[in-house]
Amino acid sequence: MIRFWQVLTGFVLAFLLLFPVSAQAASSSGVTSSNSLIQQNFKGQDFSGQSLVTQDYTSANLEKANFSNADMRGVVFNGTVLRDVNLHGVDFSEGIAYLSDFRGANLSDAVLTNAMMLRSVFDNVDVTNADFTNAVLDGTEIKKLCATASGINSKTGVATRESLGCK
Repeated sequence: MIRFWQVLTGFVLAFLLLFPVSAQAASSSGVTSSNSLIQQNFKGQDFSGQSLVTQDYTSANLEKANFSNADMRGVVFNGTVLRDVNLHGVDFSEGIAYLSDFRGANLSDAVLTNAMMLRSVFDNVDVTNADFTNAVLDGTEIKKLCATASGINSKTGVATRESLGCK
């Protein structure tokens, strides 16, 4: 039953991303929030331990950035480069990662509960002790992650393989 709701939520979000509702005209200051970081280069920067709640990274380059143990609840990665990024121990609950590149990322001991991570790439990612409970990912990416998934998350006590639905 949980899988049904994950799939339904995924379809709804995909529909909204592909067919957004029409918006009223507004000034650019009304459209872009102060939390938006659009097309910026943060390659190799250190954000470890910071509170980045609801930050929006659109088309940003975060390659090799360090977010270890950061509070990233509700963060949005949209078309973002996250290659070789350190996300060890982050709380990415309720986050969104759409069309983002996580190749070589360290997601060990991360909490990714209820995250929407559709059309993102997870090649050679360390998910040891990560918790993906109710996260929505593409099926092919789940299979990749299950190939190396192991451990139990230190904050939630949930097994990584169980949270991904590995068989």
